[in-house]
Amino acid sequence: MARLVLADASPLIGLARVVGLQWLQPLFGMVWVPTEVHTEVLSGFGSPDEHSIGSALTAGWLGLCGPTPETSLLPELDEGETACIRLALVHPGASLLLMDERAGRVIAAENGLQVAGTAAVIGMARLKGLIPSAKDVFAHLHASDFRISAAVIRTILERVGEG
Repeated sequence: MARLVLADASPLIGLARVVGLQWLQPLFGMVWVPTEVHTEVLSGFGSPDEHSIGSALTAGWLGLCGPTPETSLLPELDEGETACIRLALVHPGASLLLMDERAGRVIAAENGLQVAGTAAVIGMARLKGLIPSAKDVFAHLHASDFRISAAVIRTILERVGEG
């Protein structure tokens, strides 16, 4: 298991939409959110996603971390992705970034970091028995206008025996 798990905004939002934030604790223990991501996901509009993320922070297993260290520029990334990668690079030991955006995932991998997206977390939750059906969760997520490619969903469903 990774010693440091850092979450970008997209997986937090996607999991909040399917009432899946609570899967993070049994899957990873403590999950950290850089201050840049915290600002992005807790915008103050009072959305259900924001309420769920705020509740996870209050519960204490989703924690705020920072400040983000200054390192070389990471091209074409938003502040949240950049913060996750920078924090992972300065912490020794295995880390895992929860990140969906392709550019961030590529740059993280180029820097030797392990990355998992929202779809992978849903697959892990299914394999751990936290949910009865990944297919149902993907359908619910899709209905919320959160998009994951059909190819990624097929891969995860095959991996968990629902393909």
